[in-house]
Amino acid sequence: MVLLPSQPLGQARTLKTRTQKIVLSILAVILLAAAAVAQWTRDPGGRGRFGRGGRGGVPEWQNDAEMPHDKFTFTRIQFSGYGRGGGWRVDYPNADLNFSHRIEQLTAIKADPEGTVVQFTEKELYGYPFVYITDPRSMSLGEDEVKGFRKYLRSGGFFMADDFWSEPEWEAFYREMKRVLPDVEPVDLPVEHPLFSHVFPLDSKPQVPSEDWYVDRFATAQQALDSGVTWETKRYDVVPPKPHFYAYFDKKGRMMGVACHNTDIGDGWEEEGVSEWYFKNFSEPKSYPMGINILIYAMTH
Repeated sequence: MVLLPSQPLGQARTLKTRTQKIVLSILAVILLAAAAVAQWTRDPGGRGRFGRGGRGGVPEWQNDAEMPHDKFTFTRIQFSGYGRGGGWRVDYPNADLNFSHRIEQLTAIKADPEGTVVQFTEKELYGYPFVYITDPRSMSLGEDEVKGFRKYLRSGGFFMADDFWSEPEWEAFYREMKRVLPDVEPVDLPVEHPLFSHVFPLDSKPQVPSEDWYVDRFATAQQALDSGVTWETKRYDVVPPKPHFYAYFDKKGRMMGVACHNTDIGDGWEEEGVSEWYFKNFSEPKSYPMGINILIYAMTH
C-alpha cells in the first residue's frame, strides 16, 4: 500500500522512499483495473454535485487505525495568483474528494478521505509526492514560492497542472514555469506515450469540458458531442482547441510533472454527479482513467 509518513524526513530521501513504497502497490492496481471498469456501472458511489464545505454526500471511509500513514493523500497547491474563477480554488473541494473516493474504490491504493492543501513554501509539502495545480495560468508566484516549487521537483516531487485553455493561457503558464525550471523545455506527449495507457488504455488524448460547455451553440449536450465539439464553446468558437499533455523531465529523464492543456480533467471529477449523461461520457471514460494513469505513472517512474 502507499506509505506516506506524517513527519518529513530528508526532503529528497523522503520523496524517493515514498515513491518506492508506492511501486509495491502498482501490481495490485493493474490487476484490479479490469474489475474497476466493471464496477463503474455496478457501484457509481456518491454522484451528487457536492456543495462547498463538508463532504456533501461523498461516502465516508476509514483508514487502518494501526497504520494511520499508510495512505495516499490528494494534495492541492495553494499558490499566489490573480484572475478569474478562484485560481487555486477552482473545483475545490469537490474534485479532490471525488477523486480520492475513486482511488479508494477502484484501486489497491488506500486514500485519505479528506485530502489536504499546502503551499510551495511549507515544509509539509515534502510529505506529499504528488500535487495538483488548477487554473495554472493564473499563477503569479513569489520568489519564495518559485524556489520552493523548484526544490520540491528537484527532490523527486511531481505536479499535475490542469484546467487552462487557449494559447494565451498556455503562454502565461509557460512563462511562470520558466522561472521555476529555466533549463527545462516541456514535451508535448504523443498518445502513444505510456502515460495514456499505464492502467487504463486511452486511444486519444482526453478533452473534458465543464458540464455546460455546449450552451452557446447547441440545444443539448448530445448534439455537441455528435458534432465532435468537446471544448467550451462560450470561450472558443473559431479555432477548436486540441488537448495537449506537456511533460517536464529532469536531466535523468524522470517526469517531474504534466500540464493538461485545453482540457479540464478535474471537472470530470468535480461534476460527475451533474447528470448520468455527463458521467458516462466524460467522468467515466476520460477524467478518472486519465487521472489514475497520471497518478500511478508518476509514482512508479
